[in-house]
Amino acid sequence: MKVNELLSHGFESLSLPDGEREIDGVYIGDLLSWVMGRAQMDNAWITIMTNVNVIAVASLADTSCVILAEDVDMPEDLVQTAREKDVNILRSPDPIYETALRLAALIA
Repeated sequence: MKVNELLSHGFESLSLPDGEREIDGVYIGDLLSWVMGRAQMDNAWITIMTNVNVIAVASLADTSCVILAEDVDMPEDLVQTAREKDVNILRSPDPIYETALRLAALIA
């Protein structure tokens, strides 16, 4: 499944510079050093973290997108940074567990 296809399944786009990126798995975590060492390339990364380091880790780990669960908001300056760094950022209104379940069903 491609990142931009999530938009028709209840996910909201905050930054979508590379919507054609494929999703190949899911990683969930909020400890940035842990995510950096364990998230796989093309994973969708689900988190509630919204600081500039999220964008850096997503870029370093080469995740297909970051999904902010629980309707977490990201400041506009960080959204702009994500666009400039070609990092896809989406948002889900659901808690992390339900977001992961929905995503897993879509990419299975």
